[in-house]
Amino acid sequence: MAWLKGIISIVLLTGNTLFWGIPLVTLSLLKLALPFRRVQRWLLKRLNRVASCWITTNNLWIRHWLKPDWHISLPNTLSRERHWLVIANHRSWTDVIVMLYALHDRLPMPRFFIKRELIWVPILGLAWWALEFPMMRRYSASQLKRRPHLARHDLQATQKLLTHIDRTPVTIYNFAEGTRFTRAKHEQQQSPYQHLLKPRAGGCAQVMTMMGHKLSGIIDVTLDYRHGRSSFWDLLCGRSATITLTARRLDIPEWMPDGDYLNDTHYRERFQAWINALWQEKDQHLSCTTAS
Repeated sequence: MAWLKGIISIVLLTGNTLFWGIPLVTLSLLKLALPFRRVQRWLLKRLNRVASCWITTNNLWIRHWLKPDWHISLPNTLSRERHWLVIANHRSWTDVIVMLYALHDRLPMPRFFIKRELIWVPILGLAWWALEFPMMRRYSASQLKRRPHLARHDLQATQKLLTHIDRTPVTIYNFAEGTRFTRAKHEQQQSPYQHLLKPRAGGCAQVMTMMGHKLSGIIDVTLDYRHGRSSFWDLLCGRSATITLTARRLDIPEWMPDGDYLNDTHYRERFQAWINALWQEKDQHLSCTTAS
């Protein structure tokens, strides 16, 4: 009867989204219609509060209805009153649910880098815009090679978020691989990692160079699906994998906040080397836990 549990979970998720979606859409439309700095700041605080209630309610029914087998390890130095950058590997849409479940009470409101096309998702697309999620375009390596200026579109999306960063503490989440892991993608990339795709440094570097001095640290999150299935539908049916979320706090290297990723070749290579080393450690961690 797993499918029945999945249907009930969809009803709970949809009902929660519609319930909090009414004030969320109302405040979003007001934000669209009233482009005054003081009003927008007031509206953003209310939008954050509504979004927080949506996450909290989701966490309640997940905890008591789905009762997932999740093992969570967090550092004890986190704070909801500071800015953070979270870097994680990406396996499934379930990742977002697990991370919000684990970190919502420990970190300020999340901002995810999301694909620009998702702005058309009913209710959520408008909410993501109003909450100032950075909307990113995805370009292939060949497109960027022919038209390098396209990279600046994503930079502008990040700048829009960061120009308002002083309004309220935020947590910026970045799935550095840029897409969900599959074996086909792994083989196509010829990834040097056993359990991961190649990381992309650009999004993290943009955040770091624009607000590195305001960040309290980097939270490195490793998501490990060791057994069972990892799809979002399997989660809703209560038959998802045993998931381990391991988070650690990293200090920001002194050289990071003062670089120019787009125009400084040395800085770009140094940042790429740093994130590749981080991914190597993450891959070794996944290899050890899988073997155990």
